[in-house]
Amino acid sequence: MPISTGTTAPDFTLKTQDDQDWTLSAHRGKNVVLLWYPLDWSPTCEKENCSLSLDNTLDVGADTVLVGISRDSVWSHKAWKAERKITHDLLADPMLDVTAKFDLVHPKVPFISHRATVIVDKEGKVAFCEVQESTGDARDMDAVKNALQGLSVT
Repeated sequence: MPISTGTTAPDFTLKTQDDQDWTLSAHRGKNVVLLWYPLDWSPTCEKENCSLSLDNTLDVGADTVLVGISRDSVWSHKAWKAERKITHDLLADPMLDVTAKFDLVHPKVPFISHRATVIVDKEGKVAFCEVQESTGDARDMDAVKNALQGLSVT
């Protein structure tokens, strides 16, 4: 069962594609969209991350931070981000420690995460959580957009 809405999101620090620390609590005061995806260089993951960068699919504003998270290494993230011109940070969770804190390790393929979206609000609470049951299915970006719009109204 993935992390429940209304709960405080567990704080964590992961490395970005540039080998810099990225800490969730450092973004308190902004909405944070955490996009878990199984693997760099895979078709659905690539389509989603590229559309977020090139089309600004979520229409992310100044009060929102968007990051991708997968088990891939810092070096894989760096190469993939540069090759595909991805504009948001990619966080490396190679041992799936943070993924496990959010209960998003894929039960049938335990060496990857679910494709999942978690939105942490400005106070650090989980405001939205959606898991794609089929790994190959793209996430529902309209549901993510609606959740973000609901947060900007409050």
